[in-house]
Amino acid sequence: MGTPYLFNSNQLLDSLPDKEKNAFLADCEIVEMTFGDILTEPGEKVSYALFPIDCLISLIATLEGGNRLEVSMAGNEGMVGVSLILGSHTSSLQMLVQGAGQALCMSSARFQAHLAKSPVIEQLMKRYLDVLMNQIAQSAACAHFHELQARLARWLLMTHDRTRGNQLHLTHEFLSGMLGVRRAGVTHAAKALQNCGLIDYQRGRITIQDRSGLEAAACLCYAVDCHIYVHMLEQTA
Repeated sequence: MGTPYLFNSNQLLDSLPDKEKNAFLADCEIVEMTFGDILTEPGEKVSYALFPIDCLISLIATLEGGNRLEVSMAGNEGMVGVSLILGSHTSSLQMLVQGAGQALCMSSARFQAHLAKSPVIEQLMKRYLDVLMNQIAQSAACAHFHELQARLARWLLMTHDRTRGNQLHLTHEFLSGMLGVRRAGVTHAAKALQNCGLIDYQRGRITIQDRSGLEAAACLCYAVDCHIYVHMLEQTA
């Protein structure tokens, strides 16, 4: 199913023809992303587009009372700041750095200028936006209908795809916020996966021990997410 992405550039931009990619990269700079940093809050201005190289950014819906739920994530395969594709400069989601690393950064003005002058870039970004919208819809349905253990397996796989190595530095408190459940629920689901030999959980650290077993334990939403992205790249090729 899923395959961890390469981390020497951004896979979305790598799918562009060389001419368009080189012109686009010339207007980017490499920036460092720090774990836990909040890049934008809902309603705030989006002043740049980010293309992760080896960092991971969560897109989180927030509600009154502090409740929150991760609806999507962007790593080496994607971008952050998709509202700019639609001409909007306002974020509707919280953007949180879930994994530290580097990203390519372009100002909103330069990004929209590239969209305007290059149909190839515009079409690719619109296809990625469609992928993201499908992922958000899939996450909403998944949160409502699927059991927590299968959802946790899916979330761990998606995170594993976008990070280096098999160790994920995650606390139960962080996972409960991402999955929109109580810590006790995350603890129970993580123990079940650990008892099956799929993961090893120690305080603040989860190690993937059986990738194929974790895929079998995940809900079908994970396979759907992977298929949608691969289909998007096939359209680009």
